[in-house]
Amino acid sequence: MLAVFLGFLALSVPLGALSLELGGNLGFGTFVVGLVIGLQSLATLSTRHQAGTLCDQGGPRKAILIGLPLAASSGVAYVLSSVLPLGVEGKLAFMVAGRLSMGLGESLFLTGLMSLGIARLGADRTGRVMSWTGIAIYAALGLGAPFGLTAQGAYGFLAVGLITCLTPILALAIIVRLPPAPAVGGQRVPIHHVLGLIWRPGLVLALSMVPFAVMAAFLPLHYAARGWSQAGIALFGFAAAYVLVRLVGPGLPVRFGATRIAVGSLAFELAGQALLWLAPSPNIAAMGAILTGLGFSLVFPAMGVLATRSVPPDQRGRAVGNFMAFADIALGVTGPAVGLATQWAGLSAAFIVGAAATGAALLLIPLIKLRTAP
Repeated sequence: MLAVFLGFLALSVPLGALSLELGGNLGFGTFVVGLVIGLQSLATLSTRHQAGTLCDQGGPRKAILIGLPLAASSGVAYVLSSVLPLGVEGKLAFMVAGRLSMGLGESLFLTGLMSLGIARLGADRTGRVMSWTGIAIYAALGLGAPFGLTAQGAYGFLAVGLITCLTPILALAIIVRLPPAPAVGGQRVPIHHVLGLIWRPGLVLALSMVPFAVMAAFLPLHYAARGWSQAGIALFGFAAAYVLVRLVGPGLPVRFGATRIAVGSLAFELAGQALLWLAPSPNIAAMGAILTGLGFSLVFPAMGVLATRSVPPDQRGRAVGNFMAFADIALGVTGPAVGLATQWAGLSAAFIVGAAATGAALLLIPLIKLRTAP
C-alpha cells in the first residue's frame, strides 16, 4: 500500500499544477487543458489488458518493475519542459510526453500492485485489498494535489517535475525487497471475453469516476475564475472524506451487499456534485467536494467485488486490469468533453456533467443486481 501511495503521488502532484501551468502560464484554453490531462488515462486504457495478462503469466512483480520507472520518466519530461529554452508548443509537447509515460507506467504498476495484494492475502479478501488500495490512491491524490500546487507556487513547475521523478523511485525501493508472488498462468484470453463478464460493474465505476475527473481537471480553474483561493483544500477534503469512509467500512460491500452499498454511495456523490454546481462560496464548494468523496469511496470496492467474482482465478489479473480500464475511459474522455462544455456554458457546467453521470450510474445498478449475485 505504501508503494501504491508513492506511485500515485507521482500521478497526483502534477494534476492541479498542470491545469494552472497550461491554462494560466502558457495560455491554453480549457479544451487543451482537459485533453492533456485526459491523455494519461487514454494511454493507461490502451495497455490495461496487456498489463493484466503480464501479471497472470509473468507475475505481478514484473509489471511493477517496468511500470514504476516509466512513471518516474514522466517527471523527467516535466523537468525538461521547465529547464529547456522552448516556446509554448515545445513545453506542451514535453507535457504530453509526460502524461503518456505516466499512463503506461500507471497501467503496469497499479495492476501489478493490486494483483500482488490479492495474491498475498487471498482471493476471498479481494474487496479488502481494493478498499485499502483505494485508501492509498486517494490519500495520495488528496495530499498530492495541494502539495503540487504549493510546490509550484514556491518553486515553479520544475519542482513538480522533480517530485514526480522521486516518488516512483522510492516505491521501487520498497517493491524490490518484497518476495514475488507466483504467476497463476492460464491461457491467453481475448479482451472481449473478459469485458463481457465485467462490463456492467465496470460501466458503473466509469460513471462514478466522472465527478473526480471533473474536479481534478477543472476545480482549480473554477476557483480561480470565481476569485476564490485554496482549491487544494477542497481537493484535500474530497480525499480525506474518501479515506475516512474506507477506514471505517472497508468490509461493507461484502457485509451488506455490493449493490446496496453502491446505491447509497452514488446518492451522496450526486448530492456533492449538485452542491458544487450551486455553491455561492468556497466553503460551500468544499462541502460539495467532501460529499463527493464520501459517496465515491465505496463504489470502487463494491463494483470490484462483483467484477472479480465474475471470472475464474487464472483470469483475475486481467479482470482487475480491464475493470480499472473503465475508470481510465472516464478519466480520458471526461477532460476534453467537459472542456468543450465549459467553453460553451461556463466552468460550473463541469459539475452538471458530474451529477448527470452519477445519476446514470444509479439507473444502471438494478441491471447489475438482476444479472450478478452480490
